[in-house]
Amino acid sequence: MKAFRLFYRFFGALIGFVVFFLILAVFYATLTDYGPQGSAVLKPAGKSQKEAIDKNTLNLVSWNIGYAGLGKEMDFFYEGGEQVRPLREEHVKYFMGIINFFAAQTDLDFILLQEVDLKARRSYGENQVNRLQGSLPGYESVFAQNYNVKFIPVPINNPMGGVVSGVQNFSRFRALTSERISFPGNFSWPKKLFMLDRCFIIQRFLVAGGKILVVINTHNSAFDDGTLREKQFKMLKQTALEEYQKGNYVIIGGDWNQNPTSFDLSAIQNGDMATVNELGNIAVDFMPEGWRWAYDPAIPTNRDVSTPYSRGVTLTSILDYFLVSPNIEIGEVKAFDLGFENADHNPVRITVKLSE
Repeated sequence: MKAFRLFYRFFGALIGFVVFFLILAVFYATLTDYGPQGSAVLKPAGKSQKEAIDKNTLNLVSWNIGYAGLGKEMDFFYEGGEQVRPLREEHVKYFMGIINFFAAQTDLDFILLQEVDLKARRSYGENQVNRLQGSLPGYESVFAQNYNVKFIPVPINNPMGGVVSGVQNFSRFRALTSERISFPGNFSWPKKLFMLDRCFIIQRFLVAGGKILVVINTHNSAFDDGTLREKQFKMLKQTALEEYQKGNYVIIGGDWNQNPTSFDLSAIQNGDMATVNELGNIAVDFMPEGWRWAYDPAIPTNRDVSTPYSRGVTLTSILDYFLVSPNIEIGEVKAFDLGFENADHNPVRITVKLSE
């Protein structure tokens, strides 16, 4: 009986410690909550020699690099897996694979990235923002935080810790303006304290002849019932239409966390097992006539991370693509089938022509 009493006391003390730990974490997160609203001017790093876009044909890539922490060997605890972060050597391999990919893409005019860590335990404290800037000479870049949590207390036995992360744009041209725009809405308290504060980057570039090209990098919400994504899509739509009505060219790229219009499972041709996002496809009539969604129907761009990646077994889908205004012609659209080697997303490249 004495042994049982000692066990129950120990168990009770353990439960009490866990509860106290979580309460303390919530209290600390409340005091240090990031939660920006509205818009903020972004300061560029690096320098491009080109003050205006001097050609009609442009190449862009969008890639959610998953903070170089979700390569093919990884599963993730938050989505049904067990791991919190990869081994250090795996993280180094993933990040070098990402850098080497861009080193081989020598003709890119714009690069739109999501899930780039400024400082986080999950990526071993590496400043990925600066590392990427240093690996891409000749580009101007801006970075916008969408995740700034001092301490994420789960899982209890191996807390995720602090995360400062966001979206990053690179361009061969100097931007006239660069802004971080907060998306409306968030999860309810206390969940919102540990989730992303979603935003998009909007940049305006001078085109030779006097017009303006607007480039937007978006990373829309996941893990919600669709309410947040609906608000975010409406805001992106309103922004795009307003810019187009001014006579500007508009390109939006990123991780939309929803399938594009006309997404068809049977079109996947690389042997991956495809599935439909829980919200289904974007409505065909979401944008007015003339606006076009640009994606590669044959190659998935995102994989499930509840288990390590295995082609033909792991569920995949298309969540990464572009939306372009009617005054832009779409050339090639290509998703790179990288086998999710270094990230849980594949990059997507688009070639466009600005109509005169």
